Amino acid sequence: QVQLVESGGGLVQAGGSLRLSCAASGSIFSINAMGWYRQAPGKQRELVAAITSGGSTNYADSVKGRFTISRDNAKNTVYLHMNSLKPEDTAVYYCNAEVFTTWYELIKSWGQGTQVTVSS
Repeated sequence: QVQLVESGGGLVQAGGSLRLSCAASGSIFSINAMGWYRQAPGKQRELVAAITSGGSTNYADSVKGRFTISRDNAKNTVYLHMNSLKPEDTAVYYCNAEVFTTWYELIKSWGQGTQVTVSS
């Protein structure tokens, strides 16, 4: 079993910054891609940013230039640095990881979500 624990959400004014963290623990052999998704009220969950084990990154167009994803493989932790926040960034942010629990068993694990609210 794998657990993802997120932290760092909160309330911030437009133009402000936040940093989200997500630490993976449990039966981990290795971790492939890690990422952040978000879901706003009445909308579908969408990919915000993802990072491979080698450090390659991918961003949603709406956050390019404002958000930066990074990871610490030694700590099984992924971060999302969010700058120049806008009210439309308000959502519940979920951490996701593709985890090998053995050398051949791959699962996709989700965190519980952390609320980010940006006031105008």
